[in-house]
Amino acid sequence: MKKILLLTLSIMGLSASAQQHMTPELLWKVGRVSTLGITKDGKSIVYKVSIPNVAENKSDSKFYTIPVGGGTPVETKDYKELLKDKYVSPDGKWLLSHKEIKVDKVLGKDHYPELEKSTAQVYDGLDYRHWDTWNDGTHNHVGYAPVDNKDGFIDIMANEPYDSPQKPFGGEEDYCWSPDGKSIIYVSKKKAGTAYAISTNTDLYEYNVATKQTKNLTPNNPGYDTNPAYSPQGDLSWLQMKRDGYEADKNDIIVRFKGTDINLTAGWDGTVDSFTWSPDGKKVYFTAAVDGTKQLFEVNFPGLTKIAITVKQVTDGYFDVNSIVDFTGDKVILERADMNHATEIFSYDLKKKTWMQLSKVNDAFYAGIKLSKTEKRYVTTTDGKKMLVWVILPPDFDAKKKYPTLLYCQGGPQSALTQFYSYRWNFQVMAAQGYIVVAPNRRGMPGHGVEWNEAISKDWGGQVIDDYLSAIDDVAKEPYVDKARLGAVGASYGGYSVFYLAGIHNKRFKTFIAHDGVFNLQSMYGTTEEVFFTNWDSGGPYWDKNNAAAQKTYSKFNPIDNVAKWDTPILIYQGGTDYRVPIGQGQEAFQAAQLRGIKSRFVYFPDENHWVLKPQNALVWQGEFFRWLKETL
Repeated sequence: MKKILLLTLSIMGLSASAQQHMTPELLWKVGRVSTLGITKDGKSIVYKVSIPNVAENKSDSKFYTIPVGGGTPVETKDYKELLKDKYVSPDGKWLLSHKEIKVDKVLGKDHYPELEKSTAQVYDGLDYRHWDTWNDGTHNHVGYAPVDNKDGFIDIMANEPYDSPQKPFGGEEDYCWSPDGKSIIYVSKKKAGTAYAISTNTDLYEYNVATKQTKNLTPNNPGYDTNPAYSPQGDLSWLQMKRDGYEADKNDIIVRFKGTDINLTAGWDGTVDSFTWSPDGKKVYFTAAVDGTKQLFEVNFPGLTKIAITVKQVTDGYFDVNSIVDFTGDKVILERADMNHATEIFSYDLKKKTWMQLSKVNDAFYAGIKLSKTEKRYVTTTDGKKMLVWVILPPDFDAKKKYPTLLYCQGGPQSALTQFYSYRWNFQVMAAQGYIVVAPNRRGMPGHGVEWNEAISKDWGGQVIDDYLSAIDDVAKEPYVDKARLGAVGASYGGYSVFYLAGIHNKRFKTFIAHDGVFNLQSMYGTTEEVFFTNWDSGGPYWDKNNAAAQKTYSKFNPIDNVAKWDTPILIYQGGTDYRVPIGQGQEAFQAAQLRGIKSRFVYFPDENHWVLKPQNALVWQGEFFRWLKETL
């Protein structure tokens, strides 16, 4: 602990006049900005800054306001009083919220009250655990209470064994008041047990406050219906995916106008992340991945007129627009980041097309850091397609020198690889330690059209693996790449990619690092909690001999089938509470490497899920990452 305290004190002494290379320890001093909204008077923005407290293994947070036109931030304690609470009913009498409610008998003592010390859990179907938590019989339920008596919670889903918000990541975006305050709209997947685990069919439900009756508003759509919101004119809108079981389907903006559902993005070749109505209700603004970045888009809302629906990209640049906060005059308040800079708050003038940075939480910090250089490159794939590849170069890069180089394999598998800023897979930190990072937008990523995005499903070990090799082979032609020191790293599907490459790379790579990766597709199918995912991406169960897609997956694309060809050192991370890619995946891979006599290391985090969230665990993760590379690359 003394070491950590001394390290923290030395980091705090970082001077902007003496630039340093980014390190894992410095990364965990970066302020993490999140915007809460614009004040009731429209004059200021309220935001939170969280800074990891490594010594205490937690984060400390402070709240600030800053004028919408820019200025000096002021710390505030009473931030909730400054913001309009959209969860208060239009008449001001009721507060909408959610609580965990005990519904099902699951625990041994639920069935046998006299055995109160029993630790047994009893299940009759799947969904017995999800993400990082075992099902104990409780469910998220939406309800409302008098604003002056929050204990008077009225559960509008009473006794239902379903969730709203959706687990594990749903929040307040899963419900809202109708403009007249007469009803509540909420998202729920009203399925339980095994039916829940194999479906993505969430619907929007309308609860009538007066009659206490609930109606399904989207019964005919078999896929996701999420993020309900009303336009300024009072029209219900939401995000929708069409196909059941496909969590990465094209996400479209739907508006219910005079009884007709209008798909505003049906003709646009992309997938929506999030959306917000313009104050006049004439346009919808949304964020989406495009060409290796995440940008702001707009689409007009013509109602039922014959005016064409047109999607336009509003912003452009080497950055990610991560969220739309609100509007103020001709400006929109946004959160923005890039590979060298964590999220800050900006305003964008929609008429002048100009940016203004509002929060500057980390400006002084980055002034003391030598930044890496990010280059955009296009590589021709084996099937003749153009693929974007991000290449991140070390600070003080010298093209006359040779550098060890890492192929970064993105997870998802349908996650966009944009100008994101990660606190674990941080390209700035990797480059600052002297490594070139090659990050290809391989098959399966949003931002390059729906066909490109869908191409990875049921083809995990096919074209996408060729895409990886095309990227690293192309960049390796550069004289500054040390071809004798190439590594491949990645998590989740990226970890699968590493395990798969380990058996087919033909001596390209000198080292591998896999975090929570899929190693054995059969045991993955038998233990992961969201079975709809493996049904869709693997094609179905391994025992279905009449299913050609599934049999192709399990016979051609299973990393375990190529373990006999493993010949390269490998580091394996595994979270103990990861139920998406359960612990057996990492254990099987490590055991195979050890029994084959391959230099290997297993780093186990018993209290971490698919991610590493605790500050000290995160620093161990980074420490082992670079220790391994020093040993093997």
